Amino acid sequence: MKTRRVITAVATVTVLSLSAAACGGGSKSSSGGGSGSKDAALNSIVNASSKKGGTVTLEDSDVPDSLDPGNTYYGFVQNFSRLYARTLVTFKPAAGKDGLTVVPDLATSLGTPSKDAKTWTYHLRPGLKFDDGSPITSKDVKYAIERSNFAPEALSNGPTYFKSYLQGGDKYKGPYKDKKGLDSIATPDDNTIVFHLNQPFADFDYLATFSQTAPVPQAKDDGAKYVQHIVSSGPYKFSSYEEGASATLVRNPNWDPKTDPIRKALPDKINVKFKVNPVSIDNDLLADKVTADIAGAGVQPQTQPKILNGKYAKQTDNSYAGATSYMALNQHVAPFDNIHCRKAVQWAVDKQSALDAMGGAPKGDVATTLLPPSVNGYTKFDTYPTPGNKGDVAKAKAELKLCGKPNGFSTTLTARSDRPAEVAAATAIQNSLKAVGINADIKQFPAGKYFSNFAGVPSYVHDHKLGMMMTAWGADWPTGYGFLDQIIDGSAIKPSGGNNLSELNDPKINAALKAAISNTDAAARTKAWGDIDKMVQDNASIVPLVYRKNLLIRPTSATNVTVTQAYLGMYDYLLLSSSK
Repeated sequence: MKTRRVITAVATVTVLSLSAAACGGGSKSSSGGGSGSKDAALNSIVNASSKKGGTVTLEDSDVPDSLDPGNTYYGFVQNFSRLYARTLVTFKPAAGKDGLTVVPDLATSLGTPSKDAKTWTYHLRPGLKFDDGSPITSKDVKYAIERSNFAPEALSNGPTYFKSYLQGGDKYKGPYKDKKGLDSIATPDDNTIVFHLNQPFADFDYLATFSQTAPVPQAKDDGAKYVQHIVSSGPYKFSSYEEGASATLVRNPNWDPKTDPIRKALPDKINVKFKVNPVSIDNDLLADKVTADIAGAGVQPQTQPKILNGKYAKQTDNSYAGATSYMALNQHVAPFDNIHCRKAVQWAVDKQSALDAMGGAPKGDVATTLLPPSVNGYTKFDTYPTPGNKGDVAKAKAELKLCGKPNGFSTTLTARSDRPAEVAAATAIQNSLKAVGINADIKQFPAGKYFSNFAGVPSYVHDHKLGMMMTAWGADWPTGYGFLDQIIDGSAIKPSGGNNLSELNDPKINAALKAAISNTDAAARTKAWGDIDKMVQDNASIVPLVYRKNLLIRPTSATNVTVTQAYLGMYDYLLLSSSK
């Protein structure tokens, strides 16, 4: 996920087999009252409470890509949307490793696969309703998937897995152009939905956790405008939404807790405010004016000294995000169409200075691979080792000679303007590249439109010669495929809203991904992800920078606080409550 995406390193990754069933197991909780101790929320529920009421207040430094469940790819929206958008299955709201368990949500159980894992069947719970009181049926789930995956002219931000793996997905034009619907999603009755795939897909239950499987009533859908009047299937509904400014959720009177064993829905109201200065968010958290920073990426570097050794230290959780910050080199922007120019950058970048600029050790560890250590399939290696991870000028200059640029070249480096740590890392990289004659002009764009309007739009990238792009990625689910596919597979390249910023479309890498996810041998799949990671590094189109950590703050009024291992090491918004 766009720093969605999934898993922390504080627990061993759980990988579901084809016959997996949801496992139980309670979570340890700290006592209610008080704010717990340092890192307490990594493996327990801090300030545990069963009291209903109160208001959860969240702030965001920019805007989300979209709050529409079918048009989002940011991890924090996937986490947050579970309050108003139920999916076929979801990650269990629980502390520690239990949070990696996939459990039924709208469905009565996990998916039932055919022997070859090409057909998956789910049955919906009886009594499900939208916030207007109308029944939720399998046809609403089918329609939701069709609109989210097959109508890029209106909804361009989400992942493309269903389009890639459903039979006929490559030809279907979407529900706004083809009213017949996609035959490979069958709804034999109102409570049954069957997916027919074009190849075995062993990870399908993980795919069914996506907000794209949250039901949408076709009669209420108006494409890109649906975000202004989302119809809820969860315990909360929108009472107001002002684009770019704020959103308020209140209780959904037609939500029946008897149909929903995983949500407690304790707060009366959830308020979200957008476009708040990131340092101001940190200060609001310290002053206990808000419950959480909804983006969940941790405090800014300038806030760290204030909290690490002072009275606030016991209110912090330094979680691994299961994510990697990296720099993409676009292969269609000269001179990065030449592998030796790409390798010159690989050798030149001072990764340690980039980490230091982001805030040092509390923000993570220097990365040498694309897969982070917490994801199933990670293999430890370093294709471009340099002393102290500070770069190697001699090797970089040797590659510049091979690519016909012995004196270096000029290019553009992009970063998200509302993320000071990312901009600081880009500046550190700019300085290290200067040492070998590479001049990088930094261009900043807002996070909310970074992928939909700029870095994720190939035509814009090519026209404006955006050669290098800062980004970060976490697994869509806790396996190598869930991490790699959307950022290195050629089929994931989209006209806008894409995440394969390098526009990597290597036939060998594409084939290796397809072969691995079709393999029902779990051990073989695990090995394949590390091998594919090595292929990406040999291609030199992605520069791994940092295995990310988040330094989070728990305000004293926040209750039921725990880090979710399924959503990038942020707090679990299905559990989060407030004493205010």
